[in-house]
Amino acid sequence: MQSVKKCLTIAGSDCSGGAGIQADLKTFAAHKCYGASVVTSVVAENTSRVISVFNLPADEVAKQIDAVFEDVEIDAVKLGMLPTADIVKTVAQKLSLYKPKHIVCDPVLVATSGDALSDSGIIPAYIEHIFPLVDLLTPNIPEAESFTGDKIGDINDMKAAAKKIASLGAKAVLVKGGHLGAGHATDILLYENNDPMTIKALKIDSPNTHGTGCTLSSAITANLANGFALGGAVFSAKDFITEAISKSYTVGKGHSPVNHFHALWSKS
Repeated sequence: MQSVKKCLTIAGSDCSGGAGIQADLKTFAAHKCYGASVVTSVVAENTSRVISVFNLPADEVAKQIDAVFEDVEIDAVKLGMLPTADIVKTVAQKLSLYKPKHIVCDPVLVATSGDALSDSGIIPAYIEHIFPLVDLLTPNIPEAESFTGDKIGDINDMKAAAKKIASLGAKAVLVKGGHLGAGHATDILLYENNDPMTIKALKIDSPNTHGTGCTLSSAITANLANGFALGGAVFSAKDFITEAISKSYTVGKGHSPVNHFHALWSKS
């Protein structure tokens, strides 16, 4: 019988299908991994706006995590939207108990539409409970600014932010530079106490960017489950998201999602 790597996403849902656990599960499948999910928040959103956010009680999140780990041997975990300090603490406690081999955290604080998705007081909870636990933290520029308290306007600022976030306890940091608006989508990767590494890709001129952060972090998670070293997992995921944006299609009236199955559909 064929074996398959198994990944878990702990995140919010997106009923329009482009971000959150829906994007994560598609990305896992695109990387030939089995995907399980723990829902932290039910978000009524589409490609244009967030209508409402209903956060689950922390004990219900805990029960979902228990249900998965008591039955499935999870190879890697992706953390997405952890909307309250109680949920942050609960998730950290459970992952400390079950000790999955790989944990990637995309600290989802704001939707692509610009709507806030997390409590304003959640930053200290992330720093105390999540930073020391995860293998890689993947903030975008607004999220990195929230963690550091510093404005980011260029590549040097991104490098400084990566170092500062690492000094707060994160083992490795990928600061995503899509918000800079330059001709290249440039990210900064800091890991293993090395100098910050620049990762560049041609920036695709497309409005179809709904769920890009979720998709990138899930691709990294799946790559780690599949045996990639951290650097290779990030570089491969960067190629994947660039192609997913390049070969995207229009779904809604706002920021449409990326094409998670671009490799499969291009062969059909």
